[in-house]
Amino acid sequence: MKNEYSPVNHPGVQRILIAEDDARLAGLLREYFVNHGFAVEIESRGARAVERILQERPTLVILDLMLPDMSGFDVCRRVRDRCSSGILMLTASKAEVDQTVGLDLGADDYVVKPVEPRILLARVRSLLRRLGSLPSNVADLQVLSAGGVTLNHDTRTAQIFGCPIELTMIEFDILWLLIRYSGEVVTREQLCLQARGVSYDGIDRGIDVHVSRVRRKLGALGFDGSLLKSVRGLGYLFTKR
Repeated sequence: MKNEYSPVNHPGVQRILIAEDDARLAGLLREYFVNHGFAVEIESRGARAVERILQERPTLVILDLMLPDMSGFDVCRRVRDRCSSGILMLTASKAEVDQTVGLDLGADDYVVKPVEPRILLARVRSLLRRLGSLPSNVADLQVLSAGGVTLNHDTRTAQIFGCPIELTMIEFDILWLLIRYSGEVVTREQLCLQARGVSYDGIDRGIDVHVSRVRRKLGALGFDGSLLKSVRGLGYLFTKR
């Protein structure tokens, strides 16, 4: 399929790469998102999507789970730790294993097909708002440090014991909230609303998957995992030292 391009990418315009091999669906989504002010490009093959994500660094990737040459899981696995673009997976499966595998690989959110463009637009906007989703009294703080972890909200960068660590948008927001309120339990409801932009339904395991990824990334660089505790039935606690 021939790649299609949106109008010139002006500075400040949010750029979306749609990795989807269904030409009709991809075209419809492209037209809809362009009409709502986004710069949009289409890629139909997984291997090429990997190259373009790493080279072009789009603001957001809408990633179909079933591409002809590579699964969306494999695309996500290859780019996640090398690029901070938001990733929203499209899946035709309602199976929880598909959703949790995608999140565990670093996807920020998922939508089950078929989906109306206006619903997908709402989810995309919710995901993009996470860059500025924190309450004003929290966002006013620009640097937080605890347990060897340092977060800079202005540059959205993270370090542990002075070493840079790559976090996705949602992982950064979750860790920011946990450290900001260290010593207090942050509920799943709070994390889901502030980091994912949606209300917690009591069932979704997405937040737990993201916290698990944060733990693994920090632990690989010497973080004391006992500082980040699960509080059964409530949420998570970053322990003060």
